[in-house]
Amino acid sequence: MSEPLTTRLAIIGSGPAGYTAAIYAARAMLKPFLISGIQPGGQLTITTDVENYPGFADVIQGPWLMEQMRAQAFHVGTHFIEDTVVKADLSQRPFRLTLDNGGSVLAETVVIATGAQARWLDIDSEQKFRGFGVSACATCDAFFYRGKAVAVVGGGNTAVEEALYLTSFASKVTLIHRRDELRAERILQERLFAHPKIEVIWDNEVEEVLGDDNPLGVTGVTLKNLKTGAESELKIDGLFIAIGHAPASELFKGQLEMDASGYLKVSPGTAATAIKGVFAAGDVSDDVYRQAVTAAGMGCMAALEAARLLAEEDHEKAHNPISHVEAEKTGAW
Repeated sequence: MSEPLTTRLAIIGSGPAGYTAAIYAARAMLKPFLISGIQPGGQLTITTDVENYPGFADVIQGPWLMEQMRAQAFHVGTHFIEDTVVKADLSQRPFRLTLDNGGSVLAETVVIATGAQARWLDIDSEQKFRGFGVSACATCDAFFYRGKAVAVVGGGNTAVEEALYLTSFASKVTLIHRRDELRAERILQERLFAHPKIEVIWDNEVEEVLGDDNPLGVTGVTLKNLKTGAESELKIDGLFIAIGHAPASELFKGQLEMDASGYLKVSPGTAATAIKGVFAAGDVSDDVYRQAVTAAGMGCMAALEAARLLAEEDHEKAHNPISHVEAEKTGAW
């Protein structure tokens, strides 16, 4: 077995958070390693038009934006590892990351930027129109449905918030829920029921997404009533799936503190987890905003905090080498 690669900072994940962390870490002369993961570029690689990322007056493409971020990270000195982390041992420093190819990386600090994936309905027609009338992000795509009819699937806070947000753009919003009551907070429900643009369809689930080759793709959905079995068709121009997100945090279960949904917990106002030297950024620790620009900002925070920690430790080594040797012996470093 080959010797482990060693680095001052390893970044797990390659979306906006990971790439931004790499850019800032490289500029801090940390010579970071970025482990790309199973989907280099993250969720934006399956996003077409992007209009809300600052700095671009015209519509840009998600994959192109990720290519530019990667190129920038490479240009300033990031070392890329095109592989996936299959095991992470965060019990002591340096942290050991085991790769799918059998190799490993020893890192003094780690930034976790593994992201999150929207939960989908898992029907074939949904997959066919994903990005062409089917979306999991109203704040990303609502602009394209000005004056059109849309539907939202879900019954929790996210679904209700998405429906309310869409009313600023769409002519009509239909909330489709498979039960006869919502899980959302009461104040959100009151706003939803009071809004003249919103209609709720209870006890129904989407059986099929209908569409053609028009620019938006989707033309409607086939619904099935779960109590009666009756099928119906709803004509819409866009479908938003809001049944939750799944953070990619499985690797860190039992090692890092998470909330009930699996999002990594960080100290308020920072990217620091409870383990010294381990930071989290982007959608893996953010269940509120889930935007490319906020993920990038969190990646910046994580890299700057890692650089600051390493600089403090370097200073301690230089000025008190004996205590540092003792810390290494006890595993405190």
